[in-house]
Amino acid sequence: MPPLTLRRRSLLAAAMAPALPRAALAQGARPRVVVAVADLPPGLEPARDMGNVGTRISYSLYDTLIRRDFLSTPDGGGAKLEPSLAASWKRESPSELIVTLREGVRFHNGDTLHADDVAFTFSAERMWGEKPLIPDARNYFGVLTNVEALDARTVRFRTRGPDVLLEQRLASWASWIVNKRHYQAVGMDAFARNPVGTGPLKFRSFTRDNTVLFDAFDDYWMGRPAFSTVEFRKVPEVSTRVAGLVSGEFDIVTNLPPDQLDTLARYQHVEARSVVLANAHLLTFDMRDPVIADKRIRHALKLAIDRKLLVETLWNGKAVVPASHNYPEYGEMFLAGRALPYDPEKARRLLREAGYRGQKITYRTMPNYYTNALAAAEILTEMWKAVGINAELQVVESFAQMQGQGQQIGNTSNSTRLPDPLGAIWPSWGPNTSFQTRGMWAKESATGFNEAGFALEVEADPAKRKALWARMLDAWEDETPATILYLPLESYGVRKALKWQPYSFYYMDLRSYNLGLA
Repeated sequence: MPPLTLRRRSLLAAAMAPALPRAALAQGARPRVVVAVADLPPGLEPARDMGNVGTRISYSLYDTLIRRDFLSTPDGGGAKLEPSLAASWKRESPSELIVTLREGVRFHNGDTLHADDVAFTFSAERMWGEKPLIPDARNYFGVLTNVEALDARTVRFRTRGPDVLLEQRLASWASWIVNKRHYQAVGMDAFARNPVGTGPLKFRSFTRDNTVLFDAFDDYWMGRPAFSTVEFRKVPEVSTRVAGLVSGEFDIVTNLPPDQLDTLARYQHVEARSVVLANAHLLTFDMRDPVIADKRIRHALKLAIDRKLLVETLWNGKAVVPASHNYPEYGEMFLAGRALPYDPEKARRLLREAGYRGQKITYRTMPNYYTNALAAAEILTEMWKAVGINAELQVVESFAQMQGQGQQIGNTSNSTRLPDPLGAIWPSWGPNTSFQTRGMWAKESATGFNEAGFALEVEADPAKRKALWARMLDAWEDETPATILYLPLESYGVRKALKWQPYSFYYMDLRSYNLGLA
């Protein structure tokens, strides 16, 4: 593995390719937009393929009932809600919401949006029943007890108790509306390979591990898209993405580390556009391993991390270290006075108390999925060695390899999907997540966390909600199934001829209000 300094030199050299004109971006023509991404999702089922690489595409392939306004509040996580497929909505009670659909909306296959499509999207069969098609969707909609089409344009949602977040849920993860007729005709797996939504992207083809191609959906209810086609092309190497942007092969490139921003500044026709994500990078500690099972070892690993140094070294000081899994966009639910400590002396003491005798502890990471993941891993292993941990780095190619036999430390990311703890830590670490169901976080040690989370789901009193949230975070920090590193700076390389703004999520909004010719 080459030193970081050599790696950066090689990226810089590759990026200095000569600039070429792009006829596709000529004024007066709808452009063909090519987006170079580090990875592609396995499919496009919007409530199943919800990783960073999936939601990037789903956001413009489908629509939600309610839309979060990211343009007016880009740094606040888009908490402001606007009508989307829902023309209006009203509360009948704390546990009942009536949604009226917009008239005349069409799916890509020509079907008119019907209340039955919405009821199917949020059905027990698909999302929240005892054995739903998509178990992970219960992390977002496990509060539902009934979703009913009252007529062609009216849907009633009922929850198992007061849910103060239901409107936010209907604007967020897993809530993209699917076409019932096509879904039931082909089944979930085939739908994921040939999806039908209502968004501005109309699916054309999917070549696994290569490209996903879309046409403009000219019957889109929000108006004719500004593009003719959009191609998401898998380009794992940063240097290749940057060189392609400079040469004119690509129009937007994703996942640029900060050391590439000065490179783009050398050119007149491209630029970097950046935003701090509402998406924390974390380390995960697998309690199935006998060494990691000792809580004192997990705490030592956490305390040995100098996050300030990571931010300065890898992110030019522009990433943010949050107050644990606890964010200002929570508003009144934010817990003041919290911090992520750096205490190498206490880490050494905990290792001695645990009787640690130098057993090897391996950190597995993929090189390209998360920006700066490999560079961070190299620094982290040195920090752990500095307190006496026999740390080793393994580079793998997939999450399956990372989480397979012998896992000790891995990595993941958690998004603040709703401006509330139930939109961040709960869908990432709750009882229906793979961390608990597979035993990486032992259920018996998660009891206090789970009890407080279930109570919080149906609590409406602000003071009681905040107290329950404090219990949840205390339990999570005490057990330490994971630890947050930082909120990264996400940078895109963009041709200046394109008007396009990134959001604080991985969503790529390609609707005409956010994409066009400058």
